[in-house]
Amino acid sequence: MGVELVALHWIYLLFIVLIIGFMVARKDTSLICIAGIFLLAAVATHSLSAAVSGVFNSFIYAITELLPTILVISIIVAMSKVLSATGINDVMVSPFVRFIRTPAWAYWTIGILMMIISWFFWPSPAVALMGAVLLPAAVRVGLPALGVAMAMNLFGHGIALSGDFIIQGAPKLTADAAGLPVGDVIAASVPLVFVMGAVTTVTAFYLLRRDMKRGRLASGEEEMAATVDSTLEKTSHLLTGQTKKWLALLIPILFALDVIAMFYLRLQGGEATALVGGTAIFILILISVLAHRQESFAEVTNYFIEGVQFGFKVFGPVIPIAAFFYLGDAGFVKIIGDYLPQASQGIVNDLGVALAHAVPLNNEVGAVTLTIVGAITGLDGSGFSGISLAGSIAHLFSVAIGGGTATLTALGQIAAIWVGGGTLVPWALIPAAAICGVDPFELARRNLIPVAVGLVVTTVVAMFLI
Repeated sequence: MGVELVALHWIYLLFIVLIIGFMVARKDTSLICIAGIFLLAAVATHSLSAAVSGVFNSFIYAITELLPTILVISIIVAMSKVLSATGINDVMVSPFVRFIRTPAWAYWTIGILMMIISWFFWPSPAVALMGAVLLPAAVRVGLPALGVAMAMNLFGHGIALSGDFIIQGAPKLTADAAGLPVGDVIAASVPLVFVMGAVTTVTAFYLLRRDMKRGRLASGEEEMAATVDSTLEKTSHLLTGQTKKWLALLIPILFALDVIAMFYLRLQGGEATALVGGTAIFILILISVLAHRQESFAEVTNYFIEGVQFGFKVFGPVIPIAAFFYLGDAGFVKIIGDYLPQASQGIVNDLGVALAHAVPLNNEVGAVTLTIVGAITGLDGSGFSGISLAGSIAHLFSVAIGGGTATLTALGQIAAIWVGGGTLVPWALIPAAAICGVDPFELARRNLIPVAVGLVVTTVVAMFLI
């Protein structure tokens, strides 16, 4: 059954193209996103006041959706600042320097550890656990912070989340929509996940090393030199060497206990992130009391303020673009109202269905279309909202093609999550960018070519597996 496309769909599609074009051209997209929100609201409601209000309401909606992520990043940053201010960070880093001796070792070690932890607990809490400990070690041996963010991002939000072999949230959604057992989708996704992961991470590492050699990216040592020197001058007197060693040992133990608790209590997603965030708060308070004593009441507040300032500074440019893309899904009705056609599944999903009905069907076209549909539905930044649609379309295509349902379903899932789950859409990859202190838009640009190459190769492989 077809879907009715109205002016709202075409306006949204036009602004998606404009936003992508501005990103590629390294231009800020906030103004374009606000214009898009205003135009969508004006066309839907035929009211100037409603359109103006719609822009403000979309910002409130976006901030509400993003607030848990903003808060946990702010808390982790506040904790990191007290670790740096007391010199504990240096003590924590020292054991890892023995194993992470080169940028290459840092990239692959961080990436593989991130992938393994993310399989069990999903990427967001894994980013918080990994970033606080391994980022300084990697930067010390010469891997730029941007390279650390890429490794965490591609292995965690890319490989681990797109397969989701352990928790099985993603394959369950796609399998139900395609009318398949979840085991069939997981089995079909294994070769595609690892082809996508291998191609993308190798391509990303090659481009990273090339730009480091050409001087386009500062090495980790250059990034850290000034910070380390100034920190050492200010912090040597706050704690004794023995206290630093005990705290440097205690902090990883506390986070390891978090990991054990996540496993046994089956905490996932927001619950797991909340546990990590709460632990970081108690670590911040403990270190502040030991280091600042009588001044600890004021210093705890100062660290929190610094963390929150950092969080909102990083998320500030993201709020307008998140607000626009939330209109592509359930956010439209909540922000503007019920103005879409009666059978609409949301603007983004409608566009995906329309594309699926507009193309002739064979193995090759089916694979390409599922990749495109998955990528389009991923543009809302969650990666998960459109994967049920990918499963439904895979089922429709397999009837016409005569098979390959599980492979097509897995392909759509992989495309949606790699694009929307946290490697290309800027607000989806903010956790890794914020922990590493890099620009999320720059991280998205760095990921673009590797992910695009990976999707092309994976789509070709899927054509032979259907």
